[in-house]
Amino acid sequence: MRSLLLLCLFASSAWAADGADVTVFEAKKNLTHASVRIPALLRTKKGTLIAVAEAREKATDQAGNDLVVSVSKDDGATWTKPRVAYDQGKDSCNNPTLVEDELIGRVFLFFQTFPAGSHEFGGLPAGDAADGTRIRVIASDDEGSTWSRPSDLTKDLKPADAVTTASGPGVGIKMKHPLHAGRLIIPFNSQDKKKNFVNWVAYSDDGGRNWQRGANVPQEGGIQLNEVQVAEDRDGTLYLNSRRWKGAATRKVAWSKDGGATWSPAIDDATLPDPTCQASLLRIDQGTTTRFYFLNPVGKGRKNGTLRVSADGGRTWVASREVIPGPFAYSSIAALADGRIGVLYEPAGDTVIKFRAVDPPGR
Repeated sequence: MRSLLLLCLFASSAWAADGADVTVFEAKKNLTHASVRIPALLRTKKGTLIAVAEAREKATDQAGNDLVVSVSKDDGATWTKPRVAYDQGKDSCNNPTLVEDELIGRVFLFFQTFPAGSHEFGGLPAGDAADGTRIRVIASDDEGSTWSRPSDLTKDLKPADAVTTASGPGVGIKMKHPLHAGRLIIPFNSQDKKKNFVNWVAYSDDGGRNWQRGANVPQEGGIQLNEVQVAEDRDGTLYLNSRRWKGAATRKVAWSKDGGATWSPAIDDATLPDPTCQASLLRIDQGTTTRFYFLNPVGKGRKNGTLRVSADGGRTWVASREVIPGPFAYSSIAALADGRIGVLYEPAGDTVIKFRAVDPPGR
């Protein structure tokens, strides 16, 4: 009997093999749009997977983009038909970034809007100009089924010298350490008129009612930071991992000891190659152990999605595994109930976004 019990316990804790691809968003099929890109994936406290992407009228970054959403109640095996969570007519909605305040069960979706006909490097005005880019957020209190009207946070968050801002894309976090427990964090980049990019985070200590901007991540030696994700270590230290805009072909990283108000100078992480692409970052706790998981394409070009694990807050990466071979671009990841990691990703081109459950490395 004891041997049978041990066998059952072992079986229940064993990690399943990688799953098959499931299409979540596809242009001109379950979407009417011509293109779809920029995935964001969040698993709520109740276990719902919420997937968001930019549905585009044509294959360019600013093309009257709508934000579309699909949800899964079975850890990614099946997904609802996509629906539009928010559109702003011919204006473009970009850079979806999700975060949940689990205490109240509210999911926030941050994004940026571009005026119709404008684009990222098109001479837009800086700061809180009426005809410039805007920072907006909508919220859902029913696991992504319906969404609120947008709030405009441009005046509170957009730097005076910024012509564009971009949340994530991907996810934000809710801090756990007692020093800043409950703080919601959304990572951003912003660009000035000279095409210089910097990173910073927005944070809220009152459940998303009010937001403020932290200081820029210091940049030295020609480094510039772009699309970005953040994770919190068990001691409350924040780790920032950013796509390169300028500098060596590696990821740029920094740390914060004060909840994102200030940051250490950004440095190159030579162990994380970067083919100039967005990447995913996720914290998973297992008992007294905290691990970070990082996923991005490696090598030359956007291909071969490789998942890495760190047990020391992103300072070293002790194991890695190629989980999605072949074309692989933007992604977003979430922890699944069976111990696997759910990957929402762009496999090739700009017409489909898929989901795959994968085993993490080091198991």
